[in-house]
Amino acid sequence: MALEPLRPDEAVELYLEDRKSELAKATQYAHSSRLGHFIRWCAEQDIDNLNELTGRTLHRYRLWRRADGDLAPPSEKSQMDTLRVFIRWCGTIDAVPADLWSKVVSPSLADGENSRDVMLDSKVADGIVEYLSTYEYASERHVTFLLIWHALLRRGAIHALDVDDYDAQEMSLSVRHRPDTETLIKNKFNGERFIALSAGTCSVLDAWIADRRPDTIDEYGRNPLVSTAQGRAHLTTIQSYVYSMTRPCEFTGECLHKRDLSECETAIDRSQSFACPSSVSPHAVRRGAITQWLNSDVPEPVVSARANVPTAVLDEHYDRRTEREKMEPQRKYLNQI
Repeated sequence: MALEPLRPDEAVELYLEDRKSELAKATQYAHSSRLGHFIRWCAEQDIDNLNELTGRTLHRYRLWRRADGDLAPPSEKSQMDTLRVFIRWCGTIDAVPADLWSKVVSPSLADGENSRDVMLDSKVADGIVEYLSTYEYASERHVTFLLIWHALLRRGAIHALDVDDYDAQEMSLSVRHRPDTETLIKNKFNGERFIALSAGTCSVLDAWIADRRPDTIDEYGRNPLVSTAQGRAHLTTIQSYVYSMTRPCEFTGECLHKRDLSECETAIDRSQSFACPSSVSPHAVRRGAITQWLNSDVPEPVVSARANVPTAVLDEHYDRRTEREKMEPQRKYLNQI
């Protein structure tokens, strides 16, 4: 079948629009960002028609991207995996040969190379909880941290929660995927679940809802659980809460990096807290929380269901226990054999 001319930028636009209904917003953004580099490379190479692409030119792109971005192997793999999916899609609309996608080479990773090791230590988390419980009880940051550390929620799930999703009597949360009103969660409908809460977490949520939660609604008339004066807390707002509260100077009053706190921009300005070398992202907090649950001998299927993470992914990406730590829980079952 004859190929039909198509510009790289137009192809990416069509691809993203075609997959809009099946990809979460975060995934759409990631694909758009990664393919943006491909568009830039095509412009530098004077490639204005995807019909010109061959396995050799795609290999040159891979080398260019590696040199241009100084990518670590996991990042290079994600870049090339996205390109392969895109090229395969282009083959379905006669923009490139149907088998060209198979010539997009993605690096193989060594065991453990695809796992990130940054996580919040449980002792640090205890210090943060103690600080928030003492000085910011039932604040937006207190609620956010507990929902990650104790409920194991992703920031997307926190963003998606409504007040009515919290059942004070049953001490539970209902995590729901609501694409029609723009609150999507990871794994979509497969990510829906009920989360059991501790009495302590419920007390904080009760106080937040009764006394401190801004009484606002979103553009769909829903009552977000984590709200701001403008409505539902945005994903970046939730992320900023975490970065700000995980700065050591925030909950200890001291800087691990020997900086003058009165002059340190990351200490003075919360919006710059992400730049603190010791602050961590929501994902790192969640990873630390999952590891803490596993260290507490909670069975993997329980952690898997609560965190909405398959056990295989749990082992590769989240379980940061040493081999010796993994061995110890076996002892409680020895007398039963």
